[in-house]
This record gives sequence, structure tokens and C-alpha cells, in this order.
Amino acid sequence: MAEGIMSAPKVFFYVQHLLGIGHIARASRIANALAKDGCDVTVVTGGLPVPGFPGDGVKTIALPPVVASNAGFSGLADANGVAADSAFLERRRDLLLQAFRDASPDVVIIEAFPFGRRQMRFELLPLLDAIENATPRPKLLSSVRDILQENRKPGRDEETVALVQKHFDGILVHGDPGFVELQDTFPLTSEIAAKVHYTGMVVAPRAPEPTEVFDVIASAGGGAVGLDLLRAACDAASNLPSDLKWLLVSGPNLAEADFAALAEMTPPNATLVRFRKDFPSLLRGARVSISQAGYNTVGDLLQTDCRAILIPFVAGGETEQTVRAERLKALGLADVLPEGQLTPALVGKAVEDALASRRTAKVLLDLNGAEKTAAIIRSMIG
Repeated sequence: MAEGIMSAPKVFFYVQHLLGIGHIARASRIANALAKDGCDVTVVTGGLPVPGFPGDGVKTIALPPVVASNAGFSGLADANGVAADSAFLERRRDLLLQAFRDASPDVVIIEAFPFGRRQMRFELLPLLDAIENATPRPKLLSSVRDILQENRKPGRDEETVALVQKHFDGILVHGDPGFVELQDTFPLTSEIAAKVHYTGMVVAPRAPEPTEVFDVIASAGGGAVGLDLLRAACDAASNLPSDLKWLLVSGPNLAEADFAALAEMTPPNATLVRFRKDFPSLLRGARVSISQAGYNTVGDLLQTDCRAILIPFVAGGETEQTVRAERLKALGLADVLPEGQLTPALVGKAVEDALASRRTAKVLLDLNGAEKTAAIIRSMIG
């Protein structure tokens, strides 16, 4: 292989987040690790801008953003909530293909697809064709979280396997197989097992000690969902002893009217914010965390001694967070509450129980996924 490619491999990383910020956060940490490993990294984003991501050290190309237009993630809308028409989608496709040609990468990483993001096939299938026709052809990798959404429609898993077998050189599974294996949520894993590489969980570096301490932190991830969680936490803060110090983190995507309504009901012992850059650090100082069970939030929690109360997101038939939460509960690392049955009393009782106990289970999961991903990619092109 040419010396230039050996010293600075060019990586083209596509990531499309539709609702929360978990996908862009994980992809950004991987991209940053690749850049530190000496790669020339271009991250192509397709969702709404998120503060702090993709981060320093990588080139960024922002396609005209799309978001999920319904709870089932089947429809797409533009940044203003208007249904994305064919002209809009064709423009995005053309911009993506031009970005690929301009980058002329040695490696292409596509986040989630073909295990997810089927609604992006209008631009990803043409990208696969462009990769196959490129000279030299870059390596093509799929980057997926440890737990996949259950496919409820017949034939979807078979379609995924066919795409992997035809186009992909490897599948990067960002999890610890001792916690959950790909086959646990993707039944046809045996047909593509030779291409699977486990990287460990991709988490942020361990945060420094906090500069401010809260007893209880309730957070809603990106904020597009989680309003009921925050309302219940707000009421619980009002009903529990007033000397408890609460922080409510709504996320940047909570609707302005909902944020204003929450602000009106926030008691004096609680602080409501949209975003805290030092959130992982604040978790280190907190006694209890109330959150959904998204990949990145759990990754932050696993690096603390904070008692976790998880409320898995289940709207639209989502299963991923429930699987993660229940496995953490089985290990003694979290308590779990049902999203559809939240009440201030239920949340308050869970907080009281968590405050009265300490987490004793040890975290033994591999949390070095970003660096291991970079090492795996380096070995595949070296």
C-alpha cells in the first residue's frame, strides 16, 4: 500500500440522527479517536445541528437536515417540520455523492445502515453503488450500537444480510459481548458472523470531578422525547424534602412551549436547563440519576457511582432501550420504571429508595470502544 495511505488514511463517516443525539454523539467520539490515530476524517451529518458535535479535529459536511416526521421513524421532514419531497431528497443524494467523490476515501463508515435507517435508502443505496464503482474501492464498514431495534416486518433481516454480504467488509458492533451479543437482537447474525467486530462501548472520557453538586439529576437526552419524565421528576422534586437539590436537563430539542411550561412548575430546589456541557461530570457528583436508557446516557452512568433510575423509551414500538435497561437491572446497575405509567408518586418512591441505598455492583463492561474502533480500522487497511 502507498506510503501516503499508510500515514493518513482518509475516512468518510456518514451519520444520520433523526430524533435524539445518541447517534451523532457516538459517531463523533469514534471520529475523534480516528483523527487522533492519524486518520484524515470527514464526517457527513444529516440531522439537526447538535452543540459540541462532531467536535474538533474532523472535517464536517452538513447535508440539508431531515428529522423523523412521526413516532415510527418512517417519514422524513425538513428542519421546519415540512415533509421532505422528492426534489429535496434528490438534492441531498446528489450532495452526498459529490462529497464522497471529493473525499476519495480509503474507508467509508455508515452509521446504523443497513441494520437501521431504511428511510435513508434513497441516498445510501446510490452511495453503495458509488463505492462499488470507485477505483480503488474503499473499505465499507457499518457502525452499529450494541442493541438493535427489533424488526417487526417479515423479510427485513434477510434484506439486511443480503446488503451486508454484497457490499460491506465489516460490521463494527459498539458493545461488550459479555453484556449483549449482536445475535441477541439480530437473529441472522450467524450468516454474517465473519464480518462482526466487537469494539466495546463507545463512551466519553471519564469526566473530571464536578464543580457543582446535585442530589438528583433528571435528564431527557436530546429532548425530542422525555417530557413526561421531566414533568414527573418536577412534581417529585416538589413533593420530596426541599433540602434535596435537583437538576432538570431538558435537552436542546424540547419544544419552547414545553420548556416554558416546565419552568413555570419547577420548584425552588430544582434548576431547569436545556443543556450542560459538563453533564457527565455532574453525574459523578449526583446521588441519583433519572433518565431514559439511551446508549450514551448509560455510558456516562457506567463511569459513576450514581444510582440509576432508567425509564426506557418505548414509543413507536421501540425495544432497544428496554433490552438495555433490563440487562442493567439484572446486573444490579439500575432500577427500571415503565414510561407509560409514570406518576410523581412512582418517581418519588424510586428516588427515595435510591437515596436510601448505594450501588454495590461493579461495572465490568469494556468501555474503550472509540479507541478500539480506530485500532480495528487501522488493522483492516494496514
